[in-house]
Amino acid sequence: MTRTDLTQWMARRPPALTATIETLAQACTRIAESAALGDLAGFTGYSGQNNSQGEAQTKLDLFADACIAGSLAGCRHVAGWASEEHDEPSASEQYAQTGEYLVVFDPLDGSSNIDANISVGTIFSVLPHPFRGTPPGAAGFLQPGCRQVAAGYVIYGPSCVMVLGCGDGVAAFTLDRRDRRWYLTRDAIRVPEQTREFAINASNQRFWEKPVQRYVSECLAGEAGPRTRDFNMRWVASLVAEVHRILSRGGMFLYPRDTKVPVKPGRLRLMYEAAPVAFLMEQAGAAATTGTRPILDVVPDTLHQRVPLIFGSRHEVELIVRYHADPNENVSWQLFGSRSLFVRA
Repeated sequence: MTRTDLTQWMARRPPALTATIETLAQACTRIAESAALGDLAGFTGYSGQNNSQGEAQTKLDLFADACIAGSLAGCRHVAGWASEEHDEPSASEQYAQTGEYLVVFDPLDGSSNIDANISVGTIFSVLPHPFRGTPPGAAGFLQPGCRQVAAGYVIYGPSCVMVLGCGDGVAAFTLDRRDRRWYLTRDAIRVPEQTREFAINASNQRFWEKPVQRYVSECLAGEAGPRTRDFNMRWVASLVAEVHRILSRGGMFLYPRDTKVPVKPGRLRLMYEAAPVAFLMEQAGAAATTGTRPILDVVPDTLHQRVPLIFGSRHEVELIVRYHADPNENVSWQLFGSRSLFVRA
């Protein structure tokens, strides 16, 4: 049986992009092998260090970050990269001026779940280098999600799967550990427009804004409520696992703005999590929003900016957006300005 591998699937795309994606895939292969060994490789537990945001880093966090950064440093098409684990971006020592792309990544999403053996993953985004000919600085990375050239994630689960979008649809590749190659296992992935499943951290219910309170209460009312059908609720606390479930069978994910920490507009990072996920969702016929505007339209102010994130089946996302737009729901806040060189036409 002839199988299509990642290199063959990427063949109709620019060679520079193909090489960049293959570099990321090779790094993720190494992470997958180490994650699968767990205690046998000494990669469970915390390292005793914190990242630039004050979050405790696991041993596998540090390994994954070093693995991806080391691989990107050897790719001649990458001018620089930014990791969730570091305050500032890195410029390639060799290719800072000539590389076509910038890469943004969360090396190990959901790392707090490692000890419980719950699926974790890597999220990545590829952006054009806007000031080619000069080394990339932080300003070059502050591009809205609509400018992404490619985005994807790898989920380290029972099988190791890379989900990838390059602007013309979404495909999934499964790692064959026997030959360390990635083979196409799903193509042209589409998320159903309607669903009966949603995911939200219900422990924050008392802090949610009225539009989210309304949406969830209507789902929970089931057949007797205004939605006239029963819904199931899920929550894994691993973003890649939540995304993968929705791309597999549909659904909704909500990590909305709330009043628990009023000074924070959201909890998930725009560039490392929300924008890549939104890119994949849009390519798969779904949608992603802050509640008031599309995620892909948000222009980042800082590398580690956080935003509310709601994504999934398009019909449900559009319903939430309508609830936020309803003046009776008392949504008075305005999210985000456009204080960047990059704006969406």
